[in-house]
Amino acid sequence: MSDVPSAPQPQDTGPPPEEQSGAEPHAQDRAAGPHPSSGPVLDKDEVQGQGESLSQDDSLSQAKDQGQDEQKGLSQDESPGQAGVPGQEQRPSEAVAGTPRQGRTDGGARSHDAPGHGAWGAPHSVPGQGQRAGHGPGRARAQHPQYAQIPQHSQPWKPTPPPEPWLASIRPTRRHPVGVGTLWCALATALLSALLLGDGLGVNLLIVAAPAALAAFFAARTAGRRLRPWTAVWAVGVLALLVVPAVRDAGWPTFLAVVSALALGSLALHGGRTWPGAVLGSVGVLDSLVTGLVWGWLGVRERAAGSRGRWGPAVRATVVAAVLLFVFGALFAGADAAFADLLGDLMPDVSGTDAPWRTLLFLVGLAGTLAAAHTAAAPLRWDRLAMRPGTARGRVEWALPLIVLDLLFAAFIAVQLAVLFGGYDKVLSETGLTYAEYARQGFWQLLWATLLTLLVIGLALRWAPREGANDRTLVRAVLGTLCVLTLVVVASALRRLDLYVDAYGLTRLRISVAAMELWLGVVLVLIIAAGLFGSRWLPRTVVGSAAAAVLAFGLVSPDALVAERNVQRYERTDKIDISYLQDLSADAVPALDALPEPLRSCALKEIDRDLRETEQPWYATSWGETRARDLLEKRPVVIRESSCAEDDRYGEFGDGREEYDGDAEFDDYGDFDPGTGMD
Repeated sequence: MSDVPSAPQPQDTGPPPEEQSGAEPHAQDRAAGPHPSSGPVLDKDEVQGQGESLSQDDSLSQAKDQGQDEQKGLSQDESPGQAGVPGQEQRPSEAVAGTPRQGRTDGGARSHDAPGHGAWGAPHSVPGQGQRAGHGPGRARAQHPQYAQIPQHSQPWKPTPPPEPWLASIRPTRRHPVGVGTLWCALATALLSALLLGDGLGVNLLIVAAPAALAAFFAARTAGRRLRPWTAVWAVGVLALLVVPAVRDAGWPTFLAVVSALALGSLALHGGRTWPGAVLGSVGVLDSLVTGLVWGWLGVRERAAGSRGRWGPAVRATVVAAVLLFVFGALFAGADAAFADLLGDLMPDVSGTDAPWRTLLFLVGLAGTLAAAHTAAAPLRWDRLAMRPGTARGRVEWALPLIVLDLLFAAFIAVQLAVLFGGYDKVLSETGLTYAEYARQGFWQLLWATLLTLLVIGLALRWAPREGANDRTLVRAVLGTLCVLTLVVVASALRRLDLYVDAYGLTRLRISVAAMELWLGVVLVLIIAAGLFGSRWLPRTVVGSAAAAVLAFGLVSPDALVAERNVQRYERTDKIDISYLQDLSADAVPALDALPEPLRSCALKEIDRDLRETEQPWYATSWGETRARDLLEKRPVVIRESSCAEDDRYGEFGDGREEYDGDAEFDDYGDFDPGTGMD
């Protein structure tokens, strides 16, 4: 049988496609080329027929991916119609269908569901099917399962936009129109400001603040903002601070209360909860002074354009009501003197001479109310200003200076305890200082030490190590110790101030710095609590403590405390500074009324003269002034000739003043009176 020539046998191409796996069948396919027994084969015409629904951009991105895949190790001479993939057993239909792509018109259907496909779903040549230009072997390679898994990037490159300015990032993008209620409240606030605020400060501030608060409330409700707990707390604080001018006559605590109320109101409108939000939010309403006026003017124009027919009756009704009140009010006032006095007390005293001042108050009230309403509708988001933490330092680099500072504080406190238990006589004998000089010398330095310690704590927290739990423990231990030692320094400073007051008397400056020192101690306690329980609540709590300190400072009547302490000092030492006490406000009258005559009249004569010369209406009179008037009416001031200036016993100082105050010749920290050292 070997002599008989046999028919040429087809080349063995290996098992069918479903049995092929590994690298050897793949190499055989590459050597033999495509033939019917090697499974479904993709040629150019068939692939282009199947890819008619793909866009040209997709084709370009697939060609790009083809080049990337070939760089990963695919052979450049591999046939475009190759079906087998090393290491994979996948149906040829999946090689054709692949993953549904954007732009397919068949809804992502599998290729074997369409006519003209074989048993495995491989497309056969369909007569009459054309070929699109620009499609070739790369299209078949792009539809291979391995290529289909590669993400496609068809979006063109776009440049990165420049960073947004910081002020634009905190401004709201949506502007809400001004409501009718807001406009009417702003007008009412402006009128009340012009009528009531020109005669002084008292309960009129609360009256003016009521429509201004309503304007902000209406604007916030129109913008869709809701009342939050901290906003309610700040609003209550504003009203409480505005009570201080209504009950106290002294100008300096009134000024602090009014400024604090404005800052707290601005914070209530913004709602800040971080340090930038708490600090900048308290003055953020100033940003709306101009934009608020423009916002209000646009609202008036819109309302006027849509309701021109309703303005006429409203204006006529207002004019008629004003004429009737003027005519009949004048008739009733002329008919009865008591009714005339009542109208005189109720109506503000407005004359032509103070018209510019009243006009300015009108504009200030209008601008301030519209600024508050605009802020309530579209507040600046100060909380979006993130504070970048400083570069974390190493443990030794960070902790060593602070530990040295802690040791210095501890040494100073040890000396203070020795003075406290050993007595001041030993210290005074060793230092050569007098009792008054020792007290005066230490207070101001300790006050500055407290302020600088707070600055050191803030900077230390910025550069503190923060890699793990051990670093947090180190920070809490070092800074907590520093805070506790600083609290002892605060107590020592207050003790020095007490000695200072005992030697020289209490003044407005001394009671002010004492109140500040007490508040700094409260801040230190809050910092210690934040280190133990977290610091998220610390910014708003510090602001709240400052507002509470200002409120308490105004309600306790500092002028009354100054007068009371000096009266007690006179009873103990027979020394008093009458010239200083004459400059106090009417709040000091109840305490000075306890002095014996003629010293009482000498201390009260200037206050009594001011009360008689300034007759103010009820809305500009404080409760302290009213009480002082009642006391002076019951016990009038009796001034005798030369009873206050030349009398040796009841002059500025009592007997023995030279021996007592001889050591205090000059005060390095303020104006000094050679007799008492009062600032």
